[in-house]
Amino acid sequence: MGRQITKGWRGADSATFPAKGWESANGELAVIAHDSKDGGGGDIMTNEEFGAFELQMEFKTSAGTNSGIFYYLTSPHDPASGAPLGLEYQILDDERHPDAKNGIDGNRTLASLYDIYPRGTLRTNVGVAPKIDVWQQARIVARADGSVEHWLNGVKVLDFNRKSDDYKAHVATSKFKATPGFGEADKGHILLQDHGDAVAYRSIKIRPL
Repeated sequence: MGRQITKGWRGADSATFPAKGWESANGELAVIAHDSKDGGGGDIMTNEEFGAFELQMEFKTSAGTNSGIFYYLTSPHDPASGAPLGLEYQILDDERHPDAKNGIDGNRTLASLYDIYPRGTLRTNVGVAPKIDVWQQARIVARADGSVEHWLNGVKVLDFNRKSDDYKAHVATSKFKATPGFGEADKGHILLQDHGDAVAYRSIKIRPL
């Protein structure tokens, strides 16, 4: 069963799926919490690249989790920022992780485009409030014209166009300002981040548009 779940995925710095640090059982891909000094399995990414696509999955965070879903990834490492070279749908425990209060106007909170665009105000009265230890749904829709949507638990919380002047202006004030053409690649891999915190993903579905 584990082999089937990991099919199509490999370590970001390897040709095969990590031998340690990730659990693949019960239909889940899960990061085993670890001290970065000891090392975990590292990030994993798709073998395939995607241009226009729709991606949806369920995720479950533990207390204090920091992780991310990267897309249009062109390299596992950006020399300028040190982060994976791609756009990031932020996965975060906003209440307990300090990064939620960093950045600009909340652009490092759950479902934001990390360090570039904050997500919209969550309509908590319809069940969109961030939760820990409960399965939630992330959805990303990226079209050929550059338009991108972030969804959380069935509600659209962000839309932007990665080919627009407004997007470029936001990148210019982010940690990625020294990376030419950041996030503007025509296609790229999907990456799930191992940031050392326990987080699980399941029901991962990707389709080209």
